Amino acid sequence: MHCPYCKNEDTKVLDSRVADDGGSIRRRRTCSECDRRFTTIEKMQLTVLKRSGATEPFNRDKAIAGVRKACKGRPVTDAQLACLGQDVEDALRLSGQAEFDANDVGLAILAPLRALDEVAYLRFASVYRAFESADDFDAEIKMLRLERAAADDQPAAESAHSG
Repeated sequence: MHCPYCKNEDTKVLDSRVADDGGSIRRRRTCSECDRRFTTIEKMQLTVLKRSGATEPFNRDKAIAGVRKACKGRPVTDAQLACLGQDVEDALRLSGQAEFDANDVGLAILAPLRALDEVAYLRFASVYRAFESADDFDAEIKMLRLERAAADDQPAAESAHSG
């Protein structure tokens, strides 16, 4: 680790603590050359195993770019897409794994995208799940309607039990 002040390569760790619920390590360091102290944060590098067999670091911006295409013409803001990207990365990190199939990244995108915009979700799912006919869309729309009806019925059921 290079000292950010004098660029010396000889630094010593004074203290290490787990941060972000185990997602990173905070280290307090000192430079043997200039005696200044600084803090570093180490995060686990997430990697994606592509269909070709190649691996690459997880790139939140790349994941968002795919979702952005599905959101074209929809009332979805860049801030909402940034939040979705963070949610996807957080979900991957919380799994405790360091490497994911590209398919797993797509699965992690589906739920937050469905909550954000159902039309964008259908667009993304149609490509991701390789819909081949209108029947595939119809089945997915029926599932969305059933889930929405179940969610709408839940508050009514809860208020009936509380009375």
